[in-house]
Parts: sequence; structure tokens; C-alpha cells
Amino acid sequence: MLKNYVDIILPVYNSKNFIISTLESIVSQSYRYWKLIIIDDKSSDGTSILLNNFYKNSKFKNRILILRNKKNKGQGHCRNIGLKHSKSEFVAFIDSDDLWMKRKLEKQIQFMKDLNYSFTYTDYKISQDNKNKIIHVPASYNYNQFVLNTSICTSTMIIRNEAINIYFPFKIRLCEDYFFKCKLLKKNKAYKFPGVYTKYLVRNNSLQSSRIKVLLAVWNINRNLNKMSVVTSLISIFFISVNSLIKYGTR
Repeated sequence: MLKNYVDIILPVYNSKNFIISTLESIVSQSYRYWKLIIIDDKSSDGTSILLNNFYKNSKFKNRILILRNKKNKGQGHCRNIGLKHSKSEFVAFIDSDDLWMKRKLEKQIQFMKDLNYSFTYTDYKISQDNKNKIIHVPASYNYNQFVLNTSICTSTMIIRNEAINIYFPFKIRLCEDYFFKCKLLKKNKAYKFPGVYTKYLVRNNSLQSSRIKVLLAVWNINRNLNKMSVVTSLISIFFISVNSLIKYGTR
């Protein structure tokens, strides 16, 4: 285990319009003890060429690993590959259209060291239809709180490697990160590092933009994997829906 280092897991699929900005936000971090694991999920839009060129021209070649799937497998599968290659004390996730502020890793990791936390996240800014909005999330989470308000953004999370007790579910392509967080929170409380250090892009054609599909996926996860009763799952869905409307509005 590489002490003080953080492995950044970045799944990429058809993100040619965003990926370079995301990569620049990573390599420009003030915190220098990082390694970047990129998993290209069989992109077909020229993203792979951009990744090759970025790596070729980067001064951080020894810190960047690019892996490529032979078939498109989904974000959860990609993140599992990243976790299997992770050997650092900390793990961070970022999506291929999100951005980090320059001191995100430095400040959040120091916060975790100072308070000996295993799982942290931050507030974040969402960008939707060329409008920005800051999402303020609760100061801490346990499992029972999270299944009512799923506001932890994956791209804001940093977790101690030793606390990761589960992989992302292989057969689920939608809301697989919801189940991953549920499993983590059953054994680890999560805490917010104050401040906005991530910009999260909401694409209208993204998986997350289809609310009915998302809620159905959460329902299936609650019933089949979280082993919730019908009543408890209905309560979970209701509160998640309300909080989603607060975050993203009615669109």
C-alpha cells in the first residue's frame, strides 16, 4: 500500500467533448501524490485517440495507467477494474465530464488525515443547461440516512482503500454507485469536507437524466440487494424523489 498516495479511478466512454478538461483538472492538482487509472470502455467517438495523445504529451507518464475494455461493460465494471489495480492508501473517483478544483485532493486528504476519517465527500456545483447551482449536502451520512437522500456525488468522494469492502455490482448499469455507497455506509460513516471542489455536468441525454429509470433501478437494488421490505423501499423512493426535485428541478 502506497502511503499518502491516492489512486484516481476514471471510467471513460465517448467523452471526446469533455475528457481533456477533466484530465487537465486532475494533473493540475496541487497534491502531487496521485496515480491516475483510466479505463476506456470501448469508446467509438475519438476519445481513445485523445487519451493516447494526452498520455504521449504528458509529463506524468509514470503516474498514468490507461486500460481498455474489449467490449463496452459500463461504469461499474470499469471502476471495479480500477479498484483491482489500486495500491494506494486513498481512492478517489471522477467521471469523464466532471472537473476538480485545483486544491481538492490536497485539502480533502489532509482533512481525512487530521480527523482519521475513512470516507469523505464535499458539496458540489452542478452545471445543467448552461446554468450552475451549488448542491449543499448533509454534514455526515450513515446508511439509513443515505437511502433517503442520495446526494453524495461520486466525483467528490475519497475513501481509504482499507475501508472498501465491496465492488460495484457487475450486472447493474444504472445506479451501480448507489449500491456501492450503500455497502460502504453499512460499515463506515461518511463525513463532508466543507467547500465546493467538484463541478458535475448534468447531461440531458445521460443515464441519470431519466428519472423513472433511475427510480426503478433504485427500487430493484433496494429490494434485491439491500433486502428492504416493500414499505421501507417505498419510503426510500419517496424521499429520494423529493430530494432529486430539490437538486435538479422538474426537468
